[in-house]
Amino acid sequence: MVTELVQPRLAGVSRFTFWGFDVYQASLWVEPGFDSTTLARQRYALELRYLRGFKGRDIAQRSIDEMRRLGRFSEAQAQAWLQAMTQAFPDVEPGDRLLGIYLPGRGARFLANGRLTAEVMDAEFAQLFFGIWLSDKTSEPRLRQALLGQAVATSN
Repeated sequence: MVTELVQPRLAGVSRFTFWGFDVYQASLWVEPGFDSTTLARQRYALELRYLRGFKGRDIAQRSIDEMRRLGRFSEAQAQAWLQAMTQAFPDVEPGDRLLGIYLPGRGARFLANGRLTAEVMDAEFAQLFFGIWLSDKTSEPRLRQALLGQAVATSN
């Protein structure tokens, strides 16, 4: 499970639906004392259990597109991050799990079905990547609210 966290507990769960299609179920795992107002200073893990099949490269590209909505970064950064995420995210089938672990001030570690696939030691990348789901500027505010435990899990 989420062995890199100390006494992990589930903060929230939500299903992401796009145009009526179930895409994945997202779960946020946190450590004792977690405070959603100080996300950047705390270790946590975001798990996506896919409900449909996708190419890993498509997941990586969609992540870059969402990250662009949250902040500015150079094309060189985008290409480096896209390459790192392409390594981190294999093609997925229904039931596959991708886990991202936020490492405050350092970066992120990624696992696919429990196997380490990549580490991206870039704090800016990590903040923007996890911001896709957890930033107050996310394109899916209800999903964010459910993950942070502030609402009952909802479909978008």
